[in-house]
Amino acid sequence: MPTVAIAPSILSADFGRLAEEVTAVEEAGADLIHIDVMDGHFVPNITIGPLVVKAVKKVAKTPLDVHLMIANPGQYIDDFADAGADWITVHVESGPHPHRLVGQIRARGCRPGVVLNPATPLATLDYLLDEVDLVMLMSVNPGFGGQKFIESSLKKIAALREIANGRRQTLDIEVDGGVAPATIAAIAAAGANIFVAGSAVYGSDDYRATIASLRQRAEAAIVEKRI
Repeated sequence: MPTVAIAPSILSADFGRLAEEVTAVEEAGADLIHIDVMDGHFVPNITIGPLVVKAVKKVAKTPLDVHLMIANPGQYIDDFADAGADWITVHVESGPHPHRLVGQIRARGCRPGVVLNPATPLATLDYLLDEVDLVMLMSVNPGFGGQKFIESSLKKIAALREIANGRRQTLDIEVDGGVAPATIAAIAAAGANIFVAGSAVYGSDDYRATIASLRQRAEAAIVEKRI
């Protein structure tokens, strides 16, 4: 299993104090800053663009994990790379040429990944898995924070980890949606190692305690699974 990483999503942060909020979760132990980009077309919400990513990059010390939930992502990959994205993930559902998108991301020096919505089968990765560094599995239908974890996602996570292990591929599996202290152990036991937590972190009174709890529960579940 790759290393456990906690990635607070700024979608749930106080945007009036965004620089402070980014610094606060980093000081509290965050491994990544997750940035959800939505365009109101691919998903029913509008969030942020490259200018906000550029602003976050000025204060962030950890990698920026930019999740493009947008139509025609190929038109904007360069913009987000220029803004300071370190990781860029694109949805396989966003267009007919995911290989091209992955290649474009890697050519810009960013870590490439693909994302699957809850109802999208793992078969869409059959000819992609060797080209990516990570796969993000949505465990809610994308568009809004604070949604309930879809329990059937656990089987999908486990199946993907089994595929990666069968290929002897050290694949990062990232899960986004409904990650919280009550759900993270099951998600980790299924095979995920990167956990996007928005409202669970930013909605808590103590960022450090929450991130520590998430990490401890995930790591303990992985150890128990091995035993």
